[in-house]
Amino acid sequence: MSEGLMKMWIALTAMAFMFIAVFSIYLSRFKLKGFLKSITAVIAYFFMILAGIIIFFVVFSGPTSE
Repeated sequence: MSEGLMKMWIALTAMAFMFIAVFSIYLSRFKLKGFLKSITAVIAYFFMILAGIIIFFVVFSGPTSE
């Protein structure tokens, strides 16, 4: 697998993490109550921060040489 293709899959994974985060934040704000609401929000923000870090490294690692 080439380096460019590997970066594409990593970026798609980060986008999936963002989707999971948005869905989890929606659930925690509008559908859940109590302790479960807090746990879901923490997980959602963890996924959002992780996705941001991954995208940061993918973008700033530069173009591939192929």
